Amino acid sequence: MAKVFIYPINSLILADLVERFGHKPLTMMSQIREKVTSLSLDSPPLNITPEDPKLGLKYAAIEVPAGVRGRMSLIGPLIEQTEAAIIVENPPTDFGCVGCNRTNELTKYLVRSKGVPVLEVKYPESDDEARDFVNKIATFLESLPKEKSEEDDKAKNEKQSEKEGKK
Repeated sequence: MAKVFIYPINSLILADLVERFGHKPLTMMSQIREKVTSLSLDSPPLNITPEDPKLGLKYAAIEVPAGVRGRMSLIGPLIEQTEAAIIVENPPTDFGCVGCNRTNELTKYLVRSKGVPVLEVKYPESDDEARDFVNKIATFLESLPKEKSEEDDKAKNEKQSEKEGKK
């Protein structure tokens, strides 16, 4: 199971496609859920800890607007975990906007420079393009390594033990 970064970072459509093909989508929703259900928040309306602004500085300089650093404190750790990525170019706002073009450009740059497999697709504008869009994503996700099940590992270990026992 590969950890797949999706862009737009809060796209439910992409997250669903990634899950359907047996991979883990890295999404903003999971980061926010972890943040708001964590006991580390002293002031829930603020939804930040004293460490969050410092974490954002790891990805964006001090001169960058605070909103970019704040978003990067959530997005940056996802980029570090990513093993593959899907980037949708020119999506409409309701497809999954994070609200800040500077953050969007920085996010795409960091993902591309990570050196993981990246699928870049154009947002579909017709039914035919939508079918191609889904097919390209499906082909990409199928090409990613799947997680080996525990049964496969046990069978492999038993075969190795048998071979060693025969020697």
